Amino acid sequence: MQRFVLSFAALLVVASFSLAAPKPHKGKTFSGEIMDSQCAMMGSHDPAGYKMTKTDNPKDCTLACVKMGGKFVLYDSAKKTTYALDDQEKPKEFAGQKVKVSGTYDKASKTIHVESIEAGS
Repeated sequence: MQRFVLSFAALLVVASFSLAAPKPHKGKTFSGEIMDSQCAMMGSHDPAGYKMTKTDNPKDCTLACVKMGGKFVLYDSAKKTTYALDDQEKPKEFAGQKVKVSGTYDKASKTIHVESIEAGS
């Protein structure tokens, strides 16, 4: 009988751990443009930025600003919101383009944990 009670107690402890385990967050899709953090603060790529980076298009401007120390971000012009991206490699091929980023969002750090990026419209 004592063995049964101990086994049952152990089962309850294990079950409580599994119920208390954090649930995985469901991914969400965010739309916007892959920009560098500097241009995103201004809300767009503009001719002054092109002159400073000696470029003439959003892609080259973004890549030049990141090379100078900026970070890739997702800028949603409709919401005027900038999202930091935890992955700084995936955005490189989409620099200056409208995209859809799938991932989970950390409100505290305003950062998207990037699962995937695809061309947007």
